[in-house]
Amino acid sequence: MSATAPVRPAGYALVRAGRGSFLVHRRATAVALGLTVLLAAACLLYLCVGKSWVAPGEALKVVFGRPSAQELTVGSFRLPRMTVGLLAGAAFGVAGALIQTVARNPLASPDIIGVSQGASALTVGAMTYGITSYAALPYVAVAGGLLAAALVYAFAWRGGLQAARFVLIGIGFAIALRSVTHLFLTKGDYLVAQQAKVWMTGSLNSRGWDEAAPLAWTLLVLVPCVCWAARAQRTVSMDDDTATALGVRLGRVRLGLALLGVVLASVATGAAGPVDFVALLAPQIARRMTRTAQIPLLCSALTGAFVVVVADLLGRKLFEPTELPVGVLTAAVGAPYLIWLIARSRTGGRA
Repeated sequence: MSATAPVRPAGYALVRAGRGSFLVHRRATAVALGLTVLLAAACLLYLCVGKSWVAPGEALKVVFGRPSAQELTVGSFRLPRMTVGLLAGAAFGVAGALIQTVARNPLASPDIIGVSQGASALTVGAMTYGITSYAALPYVAVAGGLLAAALVYAFAWRGGLQAARFVLIGIGFAIALRSVTHLFLTKGDYLVAQQAKVWMTGSLNSRGWDEAAPLAWTLLVLVPCVCWAARAQRTVSMDDDTATALGVRLGRVRLGLALLGVVLASVATGAAGPVDFVALLAPQIARRMTRTAQIPLLCSALTGAFVVVVADLLGRKLFEPTELPVGVLTAAVGAPYLIWLIARSRTGGRA
């Protein structure tokens, strides 16, 4: 008697690896490869463009550790700044995807529901009053983001997590925490307050290996958690009755996904500042390109990294010699998109 062949969902390919096999979404894989190529091209252009042009060959020599006359320009200034943008953008993209999955709402992102504002408030308070060193700011940001998320979660929980209540309460906390941040700015030292204002717009200016290294190590440690989240997304995306019937503990899974998203967003905020709307835009762009049931985490990370790198490149060149913070350009694109999402949800359109 022959064994029955496994049913393969439409749009998926069966990939065999040794004795095991797994399903791969064809369109999502193609989109991920395309985004990788675009991101690599954007990174190379980022390293070449500046006050002085650097030949692509010389830039690649620096990246691969070979001797080059452009070691100072590329290796000491552009490469570390670009690395912070890459890592922060990827972290924002995954964070937004996880929080939108938990809330089942495209409006739910760290910068909308108060997580980024909580990280900003505690970080700006620490900067303004000189409580901690700049090397410790990413950890302060994580603490602030976790505290804000805990408050939003506690106030939104009413025997369950209702998406609309979660978003509305998060928006309320975001407004309140932004006011707290401005209060810190008015009470602290003037020069430090000015630095904090630049940081609050989301800026990669003067970012170096001191910011890139802790962010890279944190994301590396969290890779197994992100792999778990990619699998857990499938059950959370089901309706509650189906997931419960399959034995899934939805409360714990949702809490784990939300906690991971908050940590990623807070760490990225500590390194690059609150770069607005990346966590909102990247997951939705990735989902529309892949047309998958769940928000694809890898494509969200690649999209977030691409948006931040390109926005920072444009911020450096559009109004040269004046340099715009990366958060200004992401907000200029993200704010109209947010208005469009709200308008579609009010008119009954699918966001």
